[in-house]
Amino acid sequence: MTNPENHAEAAELTRDEIASLHEPVLIDEVLDLLAPAFTGVEIATMIDATLGMGGHTEAVITAFPNVRVIGIDRDPNAIRLASKRLESFGERFKAVHATYDSVYEVAEENGLAGKIDAVLMDLGVSSLQLDDDERGFAYSRNTYLDMRMDPTQGITAAELLATASAAELTRILRTFGEEKFASRIARNIEKQRETKPIETSLELTEIVRASIPAAARRQGGNPAKRTFQALRVAVNEELDILADAVPAALESLKVGGRLVVESYQSLEDRIVKNVIKDGSEINIPPGLPVIPDHLKPSLENVTRKAIQATEEQIADNPRAASVRLRAATIIRPYEAPTRIRRKR
Repeated sequence: MTNPENHAEAAELTRDEIASLHEPVLIDEVLDLLAPAFTGVEIATMIDATLGMGGHTEAVITAFPNVRVIGIDRDPNAIRLASKRLESFGERFKAVHATYDSVYEVAEENGLAGKIDAVLMDLGVSSLQLDDDERGFAYSRNTYLDMRMDPTQGITAAELLATASAAELTRILRTFGEEKFASRIARNIEKQRETKPIETSLELTEIVRASIPAAARRQGGNPAKRTFQALRVAVNEELDILADAVPAALESLKVGGRLVVESYQSLEDRIVKNVIKDGSEINIPPGLPVIPDHLKPSLENVTRKAIQATEEQIADNPRAASVRLRAATIIRPYEAPTRIRRKR
C-alpha cells in the first residue's frame, strides 16, 4: 500500500477501505476476556493503548454499547485513519497521540486515573506500518530503512546502522532479535558502511544473508527477519516502553478492571507474563498466620497459559501465528513497584 499521510488520494478512503487494511487478531477471544470488565457498568471506559487503525476499538464499541474508548497511538497516520474509521461513534471515541507508556497520564488527564475499566494492548508493528513501502519495516520489499512508528521523532534504522558501533549492533541484534550470528552481521555492517551507507532494506538483507552460514539460512524463513525485528525494537525503544507501560496500565485500572495484552514475540510476552506473575503471587514469610493487606496480591491471572491462535485462525490471518494473548484482573488497587512517568 502507499502511505496515506503522503498521498492526496488517501483522503478519499472510505471507512470500509480503512477497515480492510487491518484484520484484528483473535478478536472473539479478546472480546470474551474484556466482557467481565464491562458487565454491570453503566458507562465503562477502555483505553486502547495501541490504537492502530482502530479494528479492536471498533469491535469493542460495537459489541458493548455501554463502552467508550480512548485510543492511544504514537503514529500520527494511525490516529488520522482510525479517527476517520470511528467518527460515526461520536463522543464514544477519543484519540490521543502518545506512546502507550503514557497510559496512566492519559487516564489522569481525563480524570480517570485508577478508574479505567479495561486496557487493551496489541503489541508490535501494525499492518499499517508493515504494509507501507515507505516505512521500511519489511525485509521482503526494497525500501528506505526508516522503521520509526512515529515518523516525526527519533532516528531512523538507517541512521542507527550508520552510527552504532559493532559492539552496540551486536548487542541490539542479540538482545532484541535473539540472533545467533549477531557479531558476524555487525562486523559486516561496519565493513560495508566504510564504503557506502546502508540505507535500504535490500542492502541490509543482502548483508545478513551473506553473514549467515548456508545451512542456517535454510531454516526459519527469511534470515533477515530477526535483524529487522531487532532494529525496529531498538529504534522505537519498544521493550523499554512496554516495561513501563504494563505497570502503568495496571495502575490506571479500577478494582475489577482488566488488562488484556496480545504479544507477538517472546521478549514482549516475557515482560507481560512476569509483571502479571509478580502481581498475582503471594510472597509472605513462612508461618505468618494472617496475610497483611499490603502483601496480598493485586492481580488475578486470568490466563494462566497464554492463548494462542488455532490452525484455522492462522490460515485466515497469517499474522496470528505468533500471537500470545494474556489477561489479568485487578483485585486490589495496583501500585507499580517502579515506573517512569514519561511526559508527552
